[in-house]
Amino acid sequence: MSIGGIEAISGFTPLAAPAVQAPAAPATQGADFGSLVLDGIERLEGIQDSADTLAVRAASGTLPNIHDYTLAAAEAETATKLTVAVRNKAIEAFSEIMRMQVG
Repeated sequence: MSIGGIEAISGFTPLAAPAVQAPAAPATQGADFGSLVLDGIERLEGIQDSADTLAVRAASGTLPNIHDYTLAAAEAETATKLTVAVRNKAIEAFSEIMRMQVG
């Protein structure tokens, strides 16, 4: 009794070994941390201003779709929470660096 290999099944293609790529070279130019933080804070301010404007329009009755305000308020809340979390991690990292002993 002969048992054929799995290749005899139609539609079967054997698994090929994954190709290994060389690691990419680290970027030599990029935005520094300070400019990234400032950009993030400016974006947060814009999101909050937009939500505030929509809140005033919703309160005055000139906003045709109240869900626009709801979405903007949720986006502003999420962006604020993310900014606070990043700030807390930065403070935690700074405190850890300050506790390191030199020498």
